[in-house]
Amino acid sequence: MDFPTWMASIQQRTESALEAVLPAAELVPSRLHQAMRYSVLGGGKRVRPLLCHAAGAIFGADATLLDAPASSVELIHAYSLVHDDMPCMDDDDLRRGKPSCHKAYDDATALLVGDALQTLAFQGLATRLPGIAPARQLEMVQLLATASGSRGMAGGQAIDLASVGLQLNIGALELMHIHKTGALIRAAVLLGAHCGEAAPDALERVGHYANRIGLLFQVVDDILDAEASSEVLGKTAGKDAAQNKPTYVNILGVREAKTLAGELRADAHQALSTFGPAAIRLHELADFIVDRTF
Repeated sequence: MDFPTWMASIQQRTESALEAVLPAAELVPSRLHQAMRYSVLGGGKRVRPLLCHAAGAIFGADATLLDAPASSVELIHAYSLVHDDMPCMDDDDLRRGKPSCHKAYDDATALLVGDALQTLAFQGLATRLPGIAPARQLEMVQLLATASGSRGMAGGQAIDLASVGLQLNIGALELMHIHKTGALIRAAVLLGAHCGEAAPDALERVGHYANRIGLLFQVVDDILDAEASSEVLGKTAGKDAAQNKPTYVNILGVREAKTLAGELRADAHQALSTFGPAAIRLHELADFIVDRTF
């Protein structure tokens, strides 16, 4: 099938998997469960599940087996967005084209939503996955934990908050985003690969691809924040500039940021060169990340 059809099919199966794993809205405590479902379902491009499924396909992983890690990484991402939007963090009222969780509910509920989504992610990944050796499944749990914590996404957010108003150089900015954005994207790719028959050298190559597109995703995000409208973004445009945050755009300028995006995309494609046609979806996702903006 062509890429748009494949993407839509993975997005739909991910939506169904998330619908199944999230507690029912009427289950006590119902307000918390309603807010969890509000924050996860019916929005987002599901880039991380797409990467998980695309990487798994290279190594012969069954799509049904990939649903659990794909859902888990998306739950971590969703929890991070809920917390990121809160007044104590980036203080944003709009997410995925609708009021942020703390605006639709309240701050305390949003805090609990993030906590609950994080633990639900690990509950799903720790549940027995048929066909995967227990040692490998434990490695997958550890991988997601590291990518989510102080050595990954949460650590990157801490660096981001500490960098407001500072003039970072490009190396320091890259280090921040390797943690904040790149760690979870890398985890999505490697979790998919772990569900199939991936040798260590193959894991290294797809890991390098993931590192490149993790940075690529953030460069493109910074360009979007500078050039796109809130309607296109589904979140408040221009927030980074308004908060005096260091970005690729304010360090390099828009033109150079776009040049960097092209270089990162080319490097990502090169990392997949030994996989041949099996890596077509990962190639297409690298292009999709860039072409959604310019």
